[in-house]
Amino acid sequence: MKVSLFITCLGDLFYPGVGKDTVEILERLGCEVDFPSAQTCCGQPAYNSGYHKETKEIAKHMIRTFEPAEYVVTPSGSCAAMIHEYDQLFQGEREEEWREKARALAGKTRELTQFLVEVLKVEEVGACLKAKATYHPSCHMTRLLGVRDAPMKLLRRVEGLAVTPLPNAQDCCGFGGTFAVKMVPISEQMVDEKVQKVEETGAEVLIGSDSGCLMNIAGRVHRKGKPVRVMHIAQVLNSR
Repeated sequence: MKVSLFITCLGDLFYPGVGKDTVEILERLGCEVDFPSAQTCCGQPAYNSGYHKETKEIAKHMIRTFEPAEYVVTPSGSCAAMIHEYDQLFQGEREEEWREKARALAGKTRELTQFLVEVLKVEEVGACLKAKATYHPSCHMTRLLGVRDAPMKLLRRVEGLAVTPLPNAQDCCGFGGTFAVKMVPISEQMVDEKVQKVEETGAEVLIGSDSGCLMNIAGRVHRKGKPVRVMHIAQVLNSR
């Protein structure tokens, strides 16, 4: 199966290792992975800030870039959800062609764990990580993309990993893209509460599927001097 990797901005700039882990997992499972070098930001920051005209141009570029792909896989539920939002951008009569193309791209775009479980039908990837962990489900991945069960199905099959439920797991960590920049005091209180709940589990490792959330939580964990390691699920699934 041929897969095109959508690395995302945060993956490219801050978490390149997550992209590497994603490729290694997919190749180990028999996928042929390519990387369209023309890819850019999915447009989510502009879209969430109300710059829909500008987002359309980004969306058109991404549609053209990934048009030849059989599947598009990304280690980000949030960015995968944004690609599914492209459909809403093109609603005028003159934009029907782009709307159809947007739907075609959305139809073949999957978040990593979603692709593994729903497309490849795999829950055991041969991972091993001896640790007590908890899992933070990101808002966009669960509420917009609708991916809830796939991460836990995979984590339950990681040898040596004990996953403890996170209290109030559904609560936002306070990142929310531009929200963390525009609403700093509120965002700070939200991430403090998230860190407190992680501490209550006694977990050594916090796992998540979106780099934005992980960057936000990890930053707060570091600033508060908490002994919790923050890992993307791709890093966990590629642990041997």
